Amino acid sequence: MFEAMDELLAEHADLERRLADPQVHADQSRARTLGRRYAELSPIVDTYRSWLRTGDDIATARELASEDPDFAAEADEQERRRDELADKLRHLLVPRDPADDKDVILEIKAGEGGDESALFAGDLLRMYLRYAERAGWKTEVIDANESDLGGYKDVSVAVKYKGSPAPGEGVFARLKFEGGVHRVQRVPATESQGRIHTSAAGVLVLPEAEDIDVEINPNDLRVDVYRSSGPGGQSVNTTDSAVRITHLPTGVVASCQNEKSQLQNKEQAMRILRARLLAAAREEADKEAADARRSQVRTVDRSERIRTYNFPENRISDHRVGYKAYNLDQVLDGDLDAVVQACADADTEARLALSG
Repeated sequence: MFEAMDELLAEHADLERRLADPQVHADQSRARTLGRRYAELSPIVDTYRSWLRTGDDIATARELASEDPDFAAEADEQERRRDELADKLRHLLVPRDPADDKDVILEIKAGEGGDESALFAGDLLRMYLRYAERAGWKTEVIDANESDLGGYKDVSVAVKYKGSPAPGEGVFARLKFEGGVHRVQRVPATESQGRIHTSAAGVLVLPEAEDIDVEINPNDLRVDVYRSSGPGGQSVNTTDSAVRITHLPTGVVASCQNEKSQLQNKEQAMRILRARLLAAAREEADKEAADARRSQVRTVDRSERIRTYNFPENRISDHRVGYKAYNLDQVLDGDLDAVVQACADADTEARLALSG
C-alpha cells in the first residue's frame, strides 16, 4: 500500500522548499498550483509519519512489557491506533479526481413543471448559496434568466474556494455529486385545490477552467450580440449588450446578459464556455479510457433522477446511494453536508474496491 510513499515524501519536501522561495510567489498562478499540491500531500505525509511513529511506540512498549505489565495494554492500544492510521492512509492514497480542487460553475435549469419548476430552481439556487456561505466559499451569479413568478428558467453561479483546499474539501470535490435531475413533490403556490404536483430541475456542475486547461482559438468562435430581456420577454436593456458565443468546432454555446456592458457579458460567457469545453473534454477522455475507473456515483447518467425533495413528508432522498432523511427544511436552508458526504463516501468506497 505504501510503495509510493518515498516518492510522495520527496515531492512534499521539494514543494515545501519551493514555496519558501519568495521568487516563486512572483507568479501567483504557479504559486497557487504548488500550494494546492502541497495541501493535497500534507495530510498523507502527516498520517504516514504518525503511522511510522506508532510502530516505534509499539516496539518500545512490547520491550518494556516484560518489566511492567501496564506497557502490554499500552502496546495493544497503539496497535489499534496504528490500524486506524493505516485505514486512514489507504483512504488518502485512493486516486482522486484531478479536478477535485477546482472551483465550480453551477448551472440550474428549470425542467418539467412550468412555473413550479422555475420556482424550484430558485429554491435550489438558494440552497446552494446558503451551503456555500456555510462553507465559507465565495459565490457570484454570472447569468440568470428569471421567470414571471420569481423563480429561474436558468441561472449560472460561480463558486470559489478561499485559499487552498485540503483533499476532498475543494468546491468541485463537494459539489460534483449534485449534477443531475432533482425532483420535487409539493403543492405548488399556483395550485388552488391542494393537490401535490411533481416537477423537476436540472443541475450541472462544471469545474471552472483556467486558461491553461482549455486552449481556445479566437477564430473558432462566433460572437452574437442581442438585446437583454427579463421575465416574460420584456426588454430590460435598450442596447445590444447580451452576448452569445458559439465554439464552432464543437457546437458548444454559452451566453450572458446579466452585466450592463457587452464586454462584461462576453467575459462571463467565456468563463462558462471554457468550463463547458473542459467538461466535454473530461467526458470524452472517460469514453476513450475504456479501462478507466468509474464509481457507482459518477456513472449515474446526468439525465437520470438523482434526488427527490418531498415537502409533505419533509423528506429528502438520494436515489444513487440510498440516503434518506426527514430534514428537508434544513437541507433547503443549506445544511447539505450529510447528503453530500453520503455520496462522497460511496465514491471513496468504490475507488478503494477498484484499487485493490
